[in-house]
Amino acid sequence: MFQELEGRHALITGAGAGIGAAIALQLAQAGCRLTLCGRSQGTLQAQVEALRVQVPDVAVLIAPMDVADEHAVQAAVQQAQARFGPVNILVNNAGQASSQPFAKTDAVLWQQMLNVNLTGTYHCIQAVLPGMLEAAKSGTPGRIVNIASTAGLKGYAYVSAYVAAKHGVVGLTKALALELARKGVTVNAICPGYTETDIVREAVQNIVSKTGKSEAEARQALAASNPQQRLVQPQEVAQSVLWLCAAGSNAINGQAIAIDGGELAG
Repeated sequence: MFQELEGRHALITGAGAGIGAAIALQLAQAGCRLTLCGRSQGTLQAQVEALRVQVPDVAVLIAPMDVADEHAVQAAVQQAQARFGPVNILVNNAGQASSQPFAKTDAVLWQQMLNVNLTGTYHCIQAVLPGMLEAAKSGTPGRIVNIASTAGLKGYAYVSAYVAAKHGVVGLTKALALELARKGVTVNAICPGYTETDIVREAVQNIVSKTGKSEAEARQALAASNPQQRLVQPQEVAQSVLWLCAAGSNAINGQAIAIDGGELAG
């Protein structure tokens, strides 16, 4: 169904679990060669082993890095390009969320949210874009997919730094899409609502510790923002990424697509 993706080089950050792992599986099944990035070598290795159970012949490279570290990103991308050639698909999935009232959001927390969620996205695009553009000139289109959040499209209380960073990701997506529109590269953002990931599990524990609610009540409180009254599943986000990478989405550019069960519809 996605034969045009066979052999394309996809680099995914935050690839060890959750949404990143689901994206890796979808792209592996479409025939992409994968570079999996994250901070934990062990977590990435476990993900490779899980991938090979479902896609035994997947071509995959582990390139540990912290997206907030520009030099680490450059080194990882150089390693990836030496193995598989230019990156054709970049999925900026690495992210971090911390909850504090604004009055308790100090400069360290503020900068950490920007570093991981926004500047990390910038670092990765800067590193892969020259090679991606060269490949596009030769006929292999490029795709940049930034995993933002509904927090990039609306406000949420007690996560002001995270919301600011994710709004920045959406703004970067739109600006870069215009710059690259005639160069064979599309740039889009996926904006999931509360999704079954480690970030949400941490949010649940935070609610439990601060409010005394049960874990089930905390999960329901997060799911309540979704009109479908459930958490989004990582594979639902991954399938949207796969669609954006396919040939049929050539005209989809500069968009911030909410995967939220209708949360932003009202």
